[in-house]
Amino acid sequence: MTVRKLQQPRGWAFSFAVPIVKPLLLATTRRDWRGGENIPATGGFVLVLNHVSHVDPLLAAHLLYDHGRLPRYLAKSGLFKNRFLAFFLRGAGQIPVHRATSSAIGAYDAAVEAVRRGECVVVYPEGTISRDPDLWPMRGKTGAARIALATGCPVIPVGQWGAQDLLAPYTKKPRLFPPKKISMHVGGPVDLSDLAAGSGGGAEAAAAQRATDRIMAAITALVEQVRGERAPAVRFDMRRQGARADDESQDRKDTA
Repeated sequence: MTVRKLQQPRGWAFSFAVPIVKPLLLATTRRDWRGGENIPATGGFVLVLNHVSHVDPLLAAHLLYDHGRLPRYLAKSGLFKNRFLAFFLRGAGQIPVHRATSSAIGAYDAAVEAVRRGECVVVYPEGTISRDPDLWPMRGKTGAARIALATGCPVIPVGQWGAQDLLAPYTKKPRLFPPKKISMHVGGPVDLSDLAAGSGGGAEAAAAQRATDRIMAAITALVEQVRGERAPAVRFDMRRQGARADDESQDRKDTA
């Protein structure tokens, strides 16, 4: 169900993908979308979601497209190693991220510039699919918060559930039928008005961490609503649990 018509030009990549991907999603999912009026109709903003499946970006794109917006993702650099896929992703305005390298700064700058141009930048603050045993939101990274603090743009949280039934974490074979219920609840903007971007150093890092904690709290509260359960009192922290920040061996399998 289209709530708002798209006003901005789709470009060739979305014009190619939408007629293929959207009918497939309509056939294989049942959508429980709530709070879509919180998605800004115009202007730049950051959309933040919990991460439970590799199919998440397609579902978020469906949500945004049917609310009149195009997504711009911070996509891991491994996806750009395939020449055809890289051509398509760049055509769709996606931003490559070279994790744990100096090039990540360029991705941050590109995301900030996209927001300032009035784009919707989609960020999964956990940085990877949740490693929590029950797929609850983990401790977040500060990228989305830093973009928001640098631009003053709204941060719109989404709690989602069901994508893991369509494509289980770190698997390649989707379970398309029967259609899976996909719940996506959109919350109001996260209030970061009292947090300044800072002038660098510890003050800036502290503000970004406080903003990130608020963002993850908002996402977690929405996931609790979607699931009808209470999240653990302490969010899973990959650093404390000894998990790698990014499973590069799995990433290579997923992008081969």
